[in-house]
Amino acid sequence: MDYRELGRTGWKVSTIGLGTWAMGSLWGAVDDRESLATLNRALDLGVNFLDTADVYGSEPLLGQLRRQRHEPFYIATKMGMQVNPDARGYTRKNITTFVENSLRNLGVEVIDLMQLHCPPIDVYNPEVFGILDDLVKQGKIRYYGVSVERIAEAEKAIEYPNVQSVMIIFNIFRQRPAEGFLGEAKRRGVGIIARVPLASGMLTGKMTPTTTFSRDDHRTFNRQGQAFDRGETFSGVDFETGLEAVEELRPLIPPNVTMAQMALRWILMFDAVTCTIPGAKRPMQAEDNIRAADLPPLSDSTMEKIRAIYDRHIRAQVHHLW
Repeated sequence: MDYRELGRTGWKVSTIGLGTWAMGSLWGAVDDRESLATLNRALDLGVNFLDTADVYGSEPLLGQLRRQRHEPFYIATKMGMQVNPDARGYTRKNITTFVENSLRNLGVEVIDLMQLHCPPIDVYNPEVFGILDDLVKQGKIRYYGVSVERIAEAEKAIEYPNVQSVMIIFNIFRQRPAEGFLGEAKRRGVGIIARVPLASGMLTGKMTPTTTFSRDDHRTFNRQGQAFDRGETFSGVDFETGLEAVEELRPLIPPNVTMAQMALRWILMFDAVTCTIPGAKRPMQAEDNIRAADLPPLSDSTMEKIRAIYDRHIRAQVHHLW
């Protein structure tokens, strides 16, 4: 496992973390015993950065893991989705309540990293960040960051000096952050957490035109943004278009490497990225993802060809929107 520094926290976090949205909700059936086995296996293999949110339903699971395992690892959670998209809901009372609920769910005295959960851009104001500063002073959170949908939101967030991290969708199907934002975040000492790294599983290469998902899986009901931002599902890419791009990516996969591993290694080619947080429901999935951390760099030729596939198939659908 490789480790990179997260913002100005002094933390060295694993370049491959673990996202736990799929362990809680909107990804079909879950099994807490299997989820715990997956979490434990990830820690065994060197992962020390775990992502959750108050609305995922997985915070208590991570609290259980914290009680079972005593080696150091970091839990990043998120808050605010309950009041989205109303910026007026980000009051001192509500934010404090969200933090205290997460403290209780996680069973900890202080939250390692608390992130605003994709709020509207009006939330990025001195009053809200002042409240977060106060919660740091009170010892309820160590550090804070933001999770965003759009680059404009990320750019606004890093104007605030105590923002330590930005969690943003960045993958082979969402390349725009590399055009300027990643460099500016690095210059300011802000960590980048790349989320949705496998485009909701599309970049595993395992989907076909006949692939179906359960009714409670967002990949069934949110393809056009019916429930939340469309960019959260397949990174905003039309399902059929995504499959076409995946077929062109296949010849670029190095020997003895999976497409998912190549997709994760592509993200880590950008040194401004601190870590990426692929989800996993089963230990074997986590093991497969974690192997990407030890792969050699992709060649310049492969990087250029991946960019060309993006330009040809994906750019027109997503580049101007997020």
